[in-house]
Amino acid sequence: MAIKKRFIAGARCPECQEQDSVMLYSESGVEVMECVACGYRKHQAPEPAEKQASGEVIGVFKPE
Repeated sequence: MAIKKRFIAGARCPECQEQDSVMLYSESGVEVMECVACGYRKHQAPEPAEKQASGEVIGVFKPE
């Protein structure tokens, strides 16, 4: 099955600053931003995963 990729008009790559080279697509349920000019990639985790990962550690589980 082909991955549907779409370009974002007017967007600049945060790495190389090239305009109109950024595309978005979904890979295993995670949104990916990729620059076709320099290969820069950024993954964005779903919102619930970000909330679970933030905060302080309150304990460590050690199975016996």
